[in-house]
Amino acid sequence: MTLDFDFCLRHSRRAIVTSVILALFAGCFGVELAAQGPSPAAALTPQRIKEIVASSDRSDADRANDIRRKPAEMLAFIGIVPGMVAVDLSTGGGYTTELIARAVGPTGRVYGQSPNPAATARLAARSKNPAAGNMIAVVQKFEDPFPPAANKDAVDLVTIMFNYHDLGHMGVDRAQMNNAVYAALKPGGIYVIADHSGRPGTGISESGTLHRIEEAFLRKEVEAAGFKFVAEGGFLRNPADPRDKETPDPPMPKDEFVLKFVKP
Repeated sequence: MTLDFDFCLRHSRRAIVTSVILALFAGCFGVELAAQGPSPAAALTPQRIKEIVASSDRSDADRANDIRRKPAEMLAFIGIVPGMVAVDLSTGGGYTTELIARAVGPTGRVYGQSPNPAATARLAARSKNPAAGNMIAVVQKFEDPFPPAANKDAVDLVTIMFNYHDLGHMGVDRAQMNNAVYAALKPGGIYVIADHSGRPGTGISESGTLHRIEEAFLRKEVEAAGFKFVAEGGFLRNPADPRDKETPDPPMPKDEFVLKFVKP
């Protein structure tokens, strides 16, 4: 069989040109994919959460608090992803702030907010532990709880643990605070609130006496800021609690709710 040399040459040239075009197209498409960023990271696994809670360098006081607070269930419910930027409102002694700091890891950051300057010292003491060195104390009022750095970072997560009810007897403008939280969070950002459950119809009227708040009342306030309710954690519930005293009588765990909201 005789081969047509010109035909082969033309065919080869077309093949080369086609390959180059396809390679360029693939390269451009690859750049576009890279510009979109990697796929979202996965939330912490149950095993990793167990390791965080069991860390030998956590304080004895925090370990004692674990019995009531159920940190493994809380971290799983929140759905923390390593690298998150989080803000823990009303940081108090820093129990939750440190847990979140450990959970988001060295690539993440956690701001512990309080209007009380004493919180700065407490978080500074905790942050001496390298495992919690990514905590930053923030002394800000509740109505404007975010430092400029937190807004610049674009916040992924905001929490307030068992202190929303206190905002009532403290005279905090809760609508302004919730609006500030909404503004600081990224679209898809998470707002998690846990508190002591009050009886239906009591609203926030017993915040300074029984230190409780009605769940439906709290949810309505948060949703008014634009948040969408997405989940309730039942791991701190106690239906047997009469909810008519600060400390249940007979002694038993308080009925407590955990609510998750998202910024659409």
